[in-house]
Amino acid sequence: MPCLETERLLLRPPEYRDVAAITTWIGDFEVAKNLASVPHPYREDDARAHVALAIEARAKGEGFGFVILRRQDELFLGQCGLRLKEGAWRLGYWLGKPFWGQGYASEAAGRVLRYAFEVLKADRVGAGWFHDNPASGRVLEKLGFCYVGAASQTSLARGHEVYCHQATLTQAEFRRKKAA
Repeated sequence: MPCLETERLLLRPPEYRDVAAITTWIGDFEVAKNLASVPHPYREDDARAHVALAIEARAKGEGFGFVILRRQDELFLGQCGLRLKEGAWRLGYWLGKPFWGQGYASEAAGRVLRYAFEVLKADRVGAGWFHDNPASGRVLEKLGFCYVGAASQTSLARGHEVYCHQATLTQAEFRRKKAA
């Protein structure tokens, strides 16, 4: 299984040993409400099903999820990954609330994007953020994503549609940003 590294982080595919940590951190409504396909309350069965889907998606080449671990102590912080949606790669990420605002999302997502462009040979990667989660929009902006529009998207945790901003990053722009 491929592991990715950054200065402060280790990223590896999710495993069943991560179920308790996933359940704990996504179980927080403040985290779950920012994710489209996460129900609330979130249970261990949901986390087990999530890990099973991640393993299956990786085997099919349709998704490449990674758990985010702090390098110094391998503490589970959250997840970051790519999935194919309608023929295009989409980036997603989340962190447990105690780890917000420390640069972990940008660091992990930047490394996963490098994987997308260098290993998967993606031409572009899309991403989105709910209107009331501007911190996620700032992460994408920092990584070089360009705003392309907005639409309503279902949030399972909230139980209704939410206004969602959409952005894209091309391989060329990623390389330009990395070289700067």
